[in-house]
Amino acid sequence: MKVSTRGRYGLTIMMELARRYGEGPTSLKTIAQKHDLSEHYLEQLVAPLRNAGLVKSVRGAHGGYMLAREPERITAGDILRVLEGPLSPVDEEEDDPAKRELWARIRDKVTEVLDSTTLADLLTFGRESDEDYYMFYI
Repeated sequence: MKVSTRGRYGLTIMMELARRYGEGPTSLKTIAQKHDLSEHYLEQLVAPLRNAGLVKSVRGAHGGYMLAREPERITAGDILRVLEGPLSPVDEEEDDPAKRELWARIRDKVTEVLDSTTLADLLTFGRESDEDYYMFYI
């Protein structure tokens, strides 16, 4: 399974909204500028996320987008299924039973990881790697 820019940028949007959870709506312009992405492309990605109930939109001068539920309750799998479709390593059914079993096992493990990794986890992973980067010796 190869994750396209739809999935990667969708995760970027959702992680930014998770970072700002509880602070009110965030504009796509803010996210686009921070990550040097096309605001127009982000607009195309946020619509299916909104339709899936993962984000809410707020209109007005101080409007934007916010998570529809807590970062601990939204998984990477939720996001990628909305933007990428089914989480399968191959597009068609395999005739060979051995290969079919292999693809099924790969799909199941990928699904397990994505469905057990929440937005809150992703934010923690980032902080942990930042902390590990700075090592001081006395």
